[in-house]
Amino acid sequence: MNIISLLTDFGLKDPYVGIMKGVMLTVSPRSTMVDVTHEIEPQDTREAAFLIPEYYRFFPIGTVHLCVVDPTVGSARKPLVLMKDGHIFVGPDNGLFSFLLDGATIREISNRDLMRQPLSTTFHGRDVFAPAAAHLSAGVSPELFGPIVEEGVRLPALAPVTEGEKMIGEIVRFDRFGNAISNVSFAAFERFVTDKPFKIGLKGLSFDRIAGSYYEETCVCTVGSAGYLEFAIFKGNLRRDKGIEKGERVTVGRQA
Repeated sequence: MNIISLLTDFGLKDPYVGIMKGVMLTVSPRSTMVDVTHEIEPQDTREAAFLIPEYYRFFPIGTVHLCVVDPTVGSARKPLVLMKDGHIFVGPDNGLFSFLLDGATIREISNRDLMRQPLSTTFHGRDVFAPAAAHLSAGVSPELFGPIVEEGVRLPALAPVTEGEKMIGEIVRFDRFGNAISNVSFAAFERFVTDKPFKIGLKGLSFDRIAGSYYEETCVCTVGSAGYLEFAIFKGNLRRDKGIEKGERVTVGRQA
C-alpha cells in the first residue's frame, strides 16, 4: 500500500486540499491518502514543526508525508524532499522540518519534469509538492528530484531555556479542546527538577504537581500524548476561559 499523509494550514472551506489530492491521484492513482490535519493555524510553521514528529512515527515505514505550511510561497526558499527513519517528507524549507533535520538526507526539488506545469508562484502545494509526493509514492527515487541540501532551515528557540533555578518555555499550540501545549518536554522537565519540589506557572496559574490526566482537578498541568507539559480545564476550554495565547510564558521553578 502506498500511503501519503497530508498536513496543511489550508482548512476545508476552499478547494485547495481536494485539488492537491486530484493532482496526486492523477500521478499515482493507487496511493492511499490520510488527512492528519488541515487546521494548522494559518502560516504557523512553528505549530506544524511540533506536530510533524508527533504523528509520523505512527505510519508504516515508506509513508510519504506531504506537509504544506508555506507563508513564503514563491520566494527563494527551497522545496524539499527529506528522508528520515524510513519515512519521506515533502514540503518547503522554512523551518517546518526543524525537528527532523538531524540525521536526515535532504534534497532540493529542482527537476521541473517532476512538477506540474505551468508552475504557479502562489500554489506550490498543487504544482510542486503534490506531484513530488505522488511520484515518490509511485516509486520514483528521491535522487531524481535534485541535489543534496547540506542543511535545512531551523526555527529559532524551539526548546525551553534555563536561567538559574528556573526553566522558561512557552505555549506553542492549542488542540480543539482549548488545551494549551507547551514546548517543555516531560523528559526535559524531569532532568531539570530531578527529585526537588517544583512550581509550574502559566499566566496566573500555579501547579506543584503533574496530574495523571485531565479529570483529576478543575485546572491541571499534565503530560500530553506527545510528551510535552500541557494545561487544561476539565470539561472547559483553557484558551478561551483563561485568555491564554500562543507564546505565553511557561515557567518551571525548582527549590534549591
